[in-house]
Amino acid sequence: MSTPVSAPSEMAFFSLLARCGSFSMAARELEMSTPAVSKRLAQMEARLGVQLLNRTTRRVSLTAEGETYLQHARRILADIDDMEQLVSSAAAAPKGLLRVNATLGFGRSHVAPLISDFTSLYPQVQVQLQLSVDPPPLTEDAFDVCVRFGEPPDARVLARHLAPNRRLLCAAPAYLAARGIPRVPHDLARHDCIGIRQGGEAYGTWRLSLGKRCETVKVRGKLSTNDGEIAVNWALAGHGIVMRAEWDIARYLRSGRLRQVLENYRTPLADIYAVYPQRHQVSARVRAFVDFLAAHFEKSSIRAEGIVADW
Repeated sequence: MSTPVSAPSEMAFFSLLARCGSFSMAARELEMSTPAVSKRLAQMEARLGVQLLNRTTRRVSLTAEGETYLQHARRILADIDDMEQLVSSAAAAPKGLLRVNATLGFGRSHVAPLISDFTSLYPQVQVQLQLSVDPPPLTEDAFDVCVRFGEPPDARVLARHLAPNRRLLCAAPAYLAARGIPRVPHDLARHDCIGIRQGGEAYGTWRLSLGKRCETVKVRGKLSTNDGEIAVNWALAGHGIVMRAEWDIARYLRSGRLRQVLENYRTPLADIYAVYPQRHQVSARVRAFVDFLAAHFEKSSIRAEGIVADW
């Protein structure tokens, strides 16, 4: 009969070892000898029947099996923290791993600085920030909170509205002087429009509405990208008309480097939401982070690097 093993203890041990990256560093944090750390890992691997780490003289690295074990171990440990905080009668401070996903530009400019402030306020929370063009699939269990534009259609997640936001059409004054100013949506068909391949939206199709009338325009141009910042820079250089979120272009509109066109027409909303799986609604760290985001956006209406959008 095998010796009983404390699974949470083993998962916590392996998570710390992976974070430290070496037996010696892990030994210092655990206040045990380096050979004892190596022996404990060897016992884990013998019990599981797989190798979790590749050893070198200085560092360790995860095997494919180790990657899988670590991914699930961190999620399970976070769930244990949630359960303990939920049933505890004391008001425990948020703690544990928080995995945050955000879009590239918005994540760099706004979410990353807020995470810095959040971890100063809640030092027992460890945050992993992943930036991506498209949101990760729910089936991959890849995030705890996802900051996104537009309310997600998936009923398996909860979405908290953080701030209103508009998509605007704009171009550099030099481009408009050379090519003319579009007056109605179908004028866009004769212009160079900068394409942004992001999310599940139909590429090259822009929808504009005026009152109850909605028009769909198939646009084209010489330039396209999956990075919104690049698209804005191309527009600044006079390469065409771009459709971009107000938070991204407000400073250029105020300075005159970009000029809004078809301003009477409305484009699909791009409100900002904090999205998280339903099972995380009892998580103290998730609730604290979402509340922190909501309080920031409500108070500041997104002020960063001189960008102020009072929606």
